[in-house]
Amino acid sequence: MGSVLGRISVETPKYQVLSSSAEYEIRHYAPAVVAEVTYTPSQFDGSRDGGFRVLADYIGALGNPKNAKPEKIAMTAPVITKSEKIAMTAPVITQGPPGGGGGGREEEEAVTMRFVLPAKYGSAEEAPKPLDERVVVREEEGRKYGVVRFGGVATEGAAREKAERLREWLERDGHKVAGEFVLARYNPPWTLPPFRTNEVMIPIE
Repeated sequence: MGSVLGRISVETPKYQVLSSSAEYEIRHYAPAVVAEVTYTPSQFDGSRDGGFRVLADYIGALGNPKNAKPEKIAMTAPVITKSEKIAMTAPVITQGPPGGGGGGREEEEAVTMRFVLPAKYGSAEEAPKPLDERVVVREEEGRKYGVVRFGGVATEGAAREKAERLREWLERDGHKVAGEFVLARYNPPWTLPPFRTNEVMIPIE
């Protein structure tokens, strides 16, 4: 995925820049095949990046690939994550004072992490079948995104701040937002923060 100085030497998704300003770009991304896993951080000791190992095992980035062929699949960039709040499957009951509220349903965060597979896989059927049932391989249609790029460590707080600003710019300029933002990170953890490339992407119609 790159070096300590941020050089990106792996395949990246194909897109066309439709318009560009000092603040953001509008891009159209080509259809792609992706491998993804959805989880809650609590499943990985609180780590929001816990799904990385699951996907890395599928492609064989850290050893023998865990897919049916088995076949090593080249790593690409970026690693894409999307977070959303989901209702817990059972209500959480709390004991309150007499006459007070007695229960409620809490929310927790679900994270979907996605690897874009190399372009040589033209369909989901052409990609090796995962052995881990948590990994889903699917085809993603081409679509438009508003994109803002930034450096440094892409914390959840930083990503949300960038996304909020990007959404304001898009709505100001007459674009219709069509979904929640995703975070795209192009570099491995050992890349020095000043040389990292990150993007916040919001789908638009």
